[in-house]
Amino acid sequence: MAGHIQDRWFKTETDANGKTTRVKTDRHGTGMRYRARYTSPDGTEKSQSFPDKQKRKAEAWLSTIEADMARGDYIDPDAGKVTFEQYVTKWMKTQMTDPATRESVEMRLRLHALPHLGARPLASFNPSHLRLWIRKLEDAGLSPAYRRGIFAHVSTVFTAAVEDRIIRSNPCSARSVKAPRLDPRKVKPWPADRVMAVRAELPDRYRAFIEPAAGCGLRQGEVFGLAVEDVDFLGGVVHVVRQVKLLHNRPVFAPPKGGKERDVPLPESVAFALAGHLAKYPAREITLPWKSVDGPAVTAALIFYSPEGLSLNRNRFNHRQWKPALRAAGVATGRDNGTHALRHFYASVLLDAGESIKALSEYLGHHDPGFTLRTYTHLMPASETRTRAAVDSVFKGKPATHDGPETAQEA
Repeated sequence: MAGHIQDRWFKTETDANGKTTRVKTDRHGTGMRYRARYTSPDGTEKSQSFPDKQKRKAEAWLSTIEADMARGDYIDPDAGKVTFEQYVTKWMKTQMTDPATRESVEMRLRLHALPHLGARPLASFNPSHLRLWIRKLEDAGLSPAYRRGIFAHVSTVFTAAVEDRIIRSNPCSARSVKAPRLDPRKVKPWPADRVMAVRAELPDRYRAFIEPAAGCGLRQGEVFGLAVEDVDFLGGVVHVVRQVKLLHNRPVFAPPKGGKERDVPLPESVAFALAGHLAKYPAREITLPWKSVDGPAVTAALIFYSPEGLSLNRNRFNHRQWKPALRAAGVATGRDNGTHALRHFYASVLLDAGESIKALSEYLGHHDPGFTLRTYTHLMPASETRTRAAVDSVFKGKPATHDGPETAQEA
């Protein structure tokens, strides 16, 4: 056995003749009788106390410790006493993601996890604690997608604690703990007349924002970070290589979402709109730190910037430019009508024209074509007409029409 069992109620004494006898100690009849003691792998002594008549239980506990050490599965019983908040604080310091992601994760945990879970020791969590917490998030009125993201962060923290050998299992993985389900609502793209109506209501210097967003599928931050050198007017390509992000409400240049640079076809209409915009508002060189507020300085000749010659701030743009334009165009200012609606419009136009999901995924900068398919599959043209035509061509001797995605790709 890795250690031994100490009986605190009795001790062995040896008399002058060398005879040993068991005598009662001063603690006899009070407190925990047995103490199981062992030496942990780091050389420190550990112990666990047990009451009277539970010596076998103490021996079983010690045997389990010995077996865990033999298998390499040993976890220090004291390690799990660290609270969730204490561990999160240390865990955040080890994260290697980009600064904006770290800021977002820290904010979500601070606002929505630590107030409910922070004071509890990691080893004391059970599934019921997580179920109650998830219910509180729901009662707070947070969106399903936002709650699901918070749950994913908390689960990641517990997984890291398991890997650090602080706890044995992740309570978020219990079968009774269900991650919040995503909102089943389908994307409803704007019609073209709404896009143009909102465009008409934007201030003149921001009107051309619509073209790269709705005509090339760029995200808001990617339009803000679009430089004149990124637009190949002759080759008909937009190189999406940076975005403007806010870190602690300070602007920085950063790679596109997911660090995925990409090339997007530049339609002629978008090229003309950008050229017209540049004729009125020439590109301006703006210098920002790269990726973090103390990162190296990077300069780019931005196409869109404020009247003061500064990079655009998403909060001010949305509040002062985008939402007033929506209201003026008779469009609700809810979450479905943010600038991201222009990307949905772009996706719907391409799918309606027969473009493939794989190509659309690349143009949008998605990490996985499967995500693109799940998001926009309901916008894909129905295949019933092509199916009927294909069967008729066999039984009636008529040639099948070629109007599917492959034809669009070959054109």
